[in-house]
Amino acid sequence: MATTTIGIILNGATGRICSTQHVANALAPIRDEGGLPAGDDRIVPRLMLAGRNAEKLAAVAKSYGAEWTIDLDKALADPAFTVFFDAAATSQRQSVLERAVAAGKHIYSEKPVALSVDKGLELLRAMNAKGLKHGAVEDKLGLPGLQK
Repeated sequence: MATTTIGIILNGATGRICSTQHVANALAPIRDEGGLPAGDDRIVPRLMLAGRNAEKLAAVAKSYGAEWTIDLDKALADPAFTVFFDAAATSQRQSVLERAVAAGKHIYSEKPVALSVDKGLELLRAMNAKGLKHGAVEDKLGLPGLQK
C-alpha cells in the first residue's frame, strides 16, 4: 500500500467557512484518519493555511496541525502544493484564482469564482487550456439568496 500526499493551499483559512467547514470538519479529520483509500493506496492531504493575519493563522494552524503562511505567492510557487482552495472574500477571488491558475494549481473554490459570467468563463478557459482540474463548492447553490 502506497501513500500519496497531496498539498492543498487553503486561502482565507481564518474565515468561518474555511476553518470550520473545510479544515475542521473535512480535511483535518481525513488527514488524521490516515487519508482516503484509493484502490490499494491512500491519499493524505497536507494543509497549508493562507491568509492575511499571521496571528489568527498561527492559532488556526496550531489547532489543526497545519502549516501556514501570509505569503500567498510563496505558497503558490511551492511545487509540493498542487491544489489551491479559495474561501477568501468574494471581491478578491477572481484575481487570486488567476494567480493560482498562472502557477499551475488545480482549483477548488467557494462560489462565485468571479464577479461576472464573462470573467468566470475566462477563468474556466484558462484552467482548461492548462489542463487543470477545477471545481466549485456546490452545497448551497439552491439557497434563495444565491438563486436571486
